[in-house]
Amino acid sequence: MSDRCVAVLSGGLSHERDVSLRSGRRLSAALRSVGVTVEEWDADSALLARLRETRPDAVVVALHGGEGEGGSIQTVLEMLDVPYVGADSHACRRAWDKPTAKTELTRAGLVTPDWVVLPHATFRELGAQPVLTAMVDRLGLPMMLKPEQGGSALGAQVVRDAADLPAAMVGCLAYSETVLAERFVEGVEVAVTVIDGPDGPEALPAVEIVPESGVYDYTARYTAGLTNFHTPARLDDRAAAAVADLAVAAHRLLGLRDVSRTDAIVAADGTVYFLEVNSSPGLTETSLLPMAIDAAGRSLGDIYAALIERAVDRSRADAE
Repeated sequence: MSDRCVAVLSGGLSHERDVSLRSGRRLSAALRSVGVTVEEWDADSALLARLRETRPDAVVVALHGGEGEGGSIQTVLEMLDVPYVGADSHACRRAWDKPTAKTELTRAGLVTPDWVVLPHATFRELGAQPVLTAMVDRLGLPMMLKPEQGGSALGAQVVRDAADLPAAMVGCLAYSETVLAERFVEGVEVAVTVIDGPDGPEALPAVEIVPESGVYDYTARYTAGLTNFHTPARLDDRAAAAVADLAVAAHRLLGLRDVSRTDAIVAADGTVYFLEVNSSPGLTETSLLPMAIDAAGRSLGDIYAALIERAVDRSRADAE
């Protein structure tokens, strides 16, 4: 890999810019440690000119939010025929839109909490309170509110009292024009990283997430000390195998490639519920993917160096 020149894209203009920059710095350091020549690039107005003039051997997308996970930057890289690590633009869009991902996986027989999706316009046109009442009647309490698109749990809230629902809805709508409301499932929260290898997608050890507040929100995710992690997760063999199978199934069914992270809940009765999947997982000091890699006895730099080679080989094969 010493002769490879790789561009790590981070930053951008989404709400998750700071997290992305931290991911990019950590990934760049890991790649340099295994001999890869790395340039760190921001995703700004100079990017296309830079890609044309410098043309790296490959790009690793460390962008978070819609810019990096919704398929737009992948579309640009595809138009310029630049090899890159990660899912293609179409798969990114399916995974990024949470209702779409839940629908596809439900059709395939996987289990996910019951949900409804409503745009802001519905509350304006039909009246907020009648719609909120109908949501509670359908899903019960507690209820999980999320932007239909988004990452890092921005805007996500657990509502346990109907009186808190209007304020929570306003907070959620600050990040998206459409809300995904789910039945809240109590249980063990886990994240499972999937890495593509020579023999296909492989699930790494699950990370169990135990936030002190009880909710794995933005603050709990990125403030050291506010969440306890157990890797591997404290699951029996049957549950551990089930979450691994779920993550690999989500990776395959949504057409993801190279790397993904599936978030899930293991309920007290052993049922594993799919929550969402991330096609550009975070790589910060509190992120889950590096924890899984460490638990597997592998290194971040080696894994991404191998993924870079896969991206280059894939591009070469497409050109032939």
